[in-house]
Amino acid sequence: MTFPERFPGGLCGPASFSAASVASVRRRQLTLALATAALCTVAPALAKAQGFPDKPLRLVVPFPAGGAADMMARGMAQRLGTELGRQVIIDNRGGAGGTTAAEAVARAPADGYTLFFATMGTHAINPALYARLRYDPVKDFAPVALTHTTPRVLVVGASVPARDVKELVALARQKPGVLTYGSAGNGSSSHLSGALFESLAGVDMMHVPYKGSAPLLTDVLAGRVDMTFDSYTVYEEHIRSGRARALAVTSRTRLSSLPDIPTLAESGLAGYDVSNWLGVMAPANTPQAVIDKLNAALVRAMATPELRKQLTQLGIEPASSSPEEFARLVRDEIPKWRAIVKQSGAKLD
Repeated sequence: MTFPERFPGGLCGPASFSAASVASVRRRQLTLALATAALCTVAPALAKAQGFPDKPLRLVVPFPAGGAADMMARGMAQRLGTELGRQVIIDNRGGAGGTTAAEAVARAPADGYTLFFATMGTHAINPALYARLRYDPVKDFAPVALTHTTPRVLVVGASVPARDVKELVALARQKPGVLTYGSAGNGSSSHLSGALFESLAGVDMMHVPYKGSAPLLTDVLAGRVDMTFDSYTVYEEHIRSGRARALAVTSRTRLSSLPDIPTLAESGLAGYDVSNWLGVMAPANTPQAVIDKLNAALVRAMATPELRKQLTQLGIEPASSSPEEFARLVRDEIPKWRAIVKQSGAKLD
């Protein structure tokens, strides 16, 4: 019997075996048939991945244009586009703590052309903060690479008399419930950074939520709110001019760009460690070959000397990882922030 007679549909055609012919096919021939069928299923996906990308990509950023995250996304996207040979278009979709943007990407086609600039907020804090989250941060996304870490800086306005963390804690204990700390919104990482400070320092302060960092900055500089835990990028020029003071950084280690600013842990709050992280994710079920190609391009992009210099000068640490390492980070961060959110009492619907 010739090969076409055994497989009348051809290698990738529909099977049409009769019961008699199946019974007569030897084991190794059946194995060959199954392997061929698997190859015919995988081959189109591999071929598509090899041609990826053949059109512009879209990077959805869960914050409005002009903020620190948007700035990081644009710098990264420009270099990623250079590495891939295709334009990477920024799509800003702010609102609802990033849930609107995250949900949109989770439901997007899993082809690698729609990507998400995921944050600690969207993928580690929101699962504990929102009672009805309409996306699963683990099941609905395929991590591509960690790209940035942004430790926050404890910043006080010029009118606050404390010159270091020890003096600030003493002042807060003298005036329980009087000192205020602003945040970018209820449940934001800046809010929870402040709540963790209260807990570890044993102080009671008043939380003042804002709709983003811009209006908060105005009130810190004007003395209408005493302090905040925010990105150094936002306050850099004002710290340099003396209109605000950086007392400590929130990360486990000092920033290379701020070697003279101690960590909160060094300043007496043992165990304090908060570093906002950001990275690129794709919808779940995006072909692994596409994920691997995107990862390699992102690793090269984040290693660009010009980009690294630009970021470190702003207190932002460029990063890179494998998809597996990024996935592990997300899984580890979710229970950590669930405990902090529970302690703070923050909840959003």
